[in-house]
Amino acid sequence: MTALKAHEVERFVRRPDLEAGIVLAYGPDSGLVRETVQKLVQHFTRGDASGMGLVTLDGGDLDADPGALLVEAKTGSLFGEKRIVRVRSAGKSLTVPLSELAADPAGAIVILEAGNLAPRDPLRALVEAAKTGRALPCYADSDETVLKLINETFSMAGIRMDADVAPTLRDQLGNDREVTRRELEKLTLYAAESKLLTREDVLTLCADNAALVIDEVADAIGTGHAGRLDTALGRALAAAVNPQQLLTAVSQHFAQLRRWRTQVDAGVSPRDVLEGARPKPHFSRRSALEQQLRLWSDAALATAADRLHTATGDSRKNYGRSDTVVRRVFLALAQMAAQH
Repeated sequence: MTALKAHEVERFVRRPDLEAGIVLAYGPDSGLVRETVQKLVQHFTRGDASGMGLVTLDGGDLDADPGALLVEAKTGSLFGEKRIVRVRSAGKSLTVPLSELAADPAGAIVILEAGNLAPRDPLRALVEAAKTGRALPCYADSDETVLKLINETFSMAGIRMDADVAPTLRDQLGNDREVTRRELEKLTLYAAESKLLTREDVLTLCADNAALVIDEVADAIGTGHAGRLDTALGRALAAAVNPQQLLTAVSQHFAQLRRWRTQVDAGVSPRDVLEGARPKPHFSRRSALEQQLRLWSDAALATAADRLHTATGDSRKNYGRSDTVVRRVFLALAQMAAQH
């Protein structure tokens, strides 16, 4: 078997143990699939991806003429370079010519890009079974791989980070490799002269500021801080967040608190509840969320949900007064929290 585990892919890409044959990069993260293939192309072309030895084909075009893959793979370069055939959107229609190449690669490397393939998919099964084949699974980034990528990217660029930059950025990026690369390139360019990144830089350049200010509103209500609520509401409205958005977001926040509260009532600590949450709340909110899980009982959360539901209906009937309706119900809920 020549199916690599996900954690073995990076090592293979750095130093492929194959000089001729078939390499299949596949998986749900199309950005990581594309990045993996690009690194392999760079390796086999020795950094000259514009050389005559490389040909790029589209799987859709090959569906009508699969034999063209054999022709390209077995056509020698005019200048004696290794023949490298890259196939985008490869599919099962290529299994017949690939079977021939697996038996006799003729000195060529065929690099296939594909989507998420099931274990029994003919293309994946063929490559995994071939002695001259390597199948590379490309799955979505985990917290650990995102942190590693962040640290490596900025280290290579000679950029120093404040201690809270990496975790803040990890929580902003998610697990799509293509999006992650774009954001890291943007930050690298931003810090090209200063060689320093702060958390404020990350929030300014990468964060969804509307989402951040809504979180501030929800946490001010949930922890019972009327002063912070007033400030956060002003910021939200200034950021063009409308009252209906605020009501919806705060209603969802209290619904989530109630789901978490069920676990707390079952004996799980607030800290462990948040640690096991998916998606995991941003670390900067953990303390406020723990406090809210201690302040609010299930009965109180049910009352809050009813008040928010009523306020939502009132705001729709009296659209011109929706700001007032929102402020009134949010302040009432903050006062509930403050009394616990």
